[in-house]
Amino acid sequence: MRVLEVILGRELMPLYEKVVHGERLSFEEGVLLYTTPNLSGVGYLANIVRERLNGDYAYYIRNQHINYTNICNKGCKFCSFYAQKGGPKPYTLTMDEVRERLQAYKHIPITEVHIVGGVNPRLPYQYYLDLVRTVKEERPEVHIKAFTAVEWEEIARVAKKPLAEVLHEMKAAGLGSVPGGGIEVLSDRIHAELFPKKINGKRWKEIAREIAAAGLKQYATLLYGIGETVEERVDHFIQLRELQDETGHFLAMTPLSFHPEGTQLAHLPHPSGDDDLRNIAVARLMLDNFPHIKSFWIMNTPAITQIALWYGADDVDGTIHEYEIVYQDDAPGVRQQVLTRTELIRLIRAAGRVPVERDSLYQIVHRPDDEEAPPSPKKLLRVL
Repeated sequence: MRVLEVILGRELMPLYEKVVHGERLSFEEGVLLYTTPNLSGVGYLANIVRERLNGDYAYYIRNQHINYTNICNKGCKFCSFYAQKGGPKPYTLTMDEVRERLQAYKHIPITEVHIVGGVNPRLPYQYYLDLVRTVKEERPEVHIKAFTAVEWEEIARVAKKPLAEVLHEMKAAGLGSVPGGGIEVLSDRIHAELFPKKINGKRWKEIAREIAAAGLKQYATLLYGIGETVEERVDHFIQLRELQDETGHFLAMTPLSFHPEGTQLAHLPHPSGDDDLRNIAVARLMLDNFPHIKSFWIMNTPAITQIALWYGADDVDGTIHEYEIVYQDDAPGVRQQVLTRTELIRLIRAAGRVPVERDSLYQIVHRPDDEEAPPSPKKLLRVL
């Protein structure tokens, strides 16, 4: 116990009993987790929850991303993806181009195609239906995870139908689940300052309820580092936690680090390792009713993701082909957008966890035999 007191210190020791017994943390305790300088202590607490829920497993998926258009009328200040003067050239994929992208990876046994894009007001409802159907025609075996809440608002608008009806028709076309994103952080202040043309937090939660009512699973995200306060981050988690209490349809939370290059917020600092690990750890501790926390390696880097597997994360995302929303520049001129299945397994094992391939709904596709995986480093702290 004395060693535990050294690890956690006076500030975090009162949280230990609550974490061990699965008691819900308060807003004030969430703020403490962000403001304490004891990052290792926060990570230790998060690891208790992570291992209680998922043991030594670290999940990954073989997936492909399709960003079907970069034309967008929302003008979000944090975005470098949408077409603008002096920025990326505008594009909207035709169905033939979508087929080409799918056929390029036909030899890879992926289980998920992840589809998101800008809000292009010229696209008709039929385009979205055709997009989902085209993926299913080319790869009938894959699970389609498509369209953020902001896109669903636009799709229902151009369809001139209630969202519930649109979701039903999209499910019939092949839709399997819905990604996170679209609100960044549930803060009216940040919404007004950075993305006032997008739906607000109230509408985002209404759409999430409709997604749940349609029988679809959904992911959630937090975009941090865009000028939000610690208190706003904690409130974001609590709003999601309350919504999950109500719907139970969220599968995972992914804290996303903001990369300011090429955006209207280029003056803001780049994310640090402390930022990445702390947001993952606090997410794991505050979201007690979320089964999974993901470290998105393409934003956090593979190295930080390895450490994150001991700070609350149990998922590293996937192979990720052709992701265009943000690039992780490890060196000038280098844009690594793909990790192979072998590389993901190696990454997870090197971190001392057991790699488990999953599908979009966290059903196990492949679980290595015990003898395949090296023994996990059972640190002294583990037995306290």
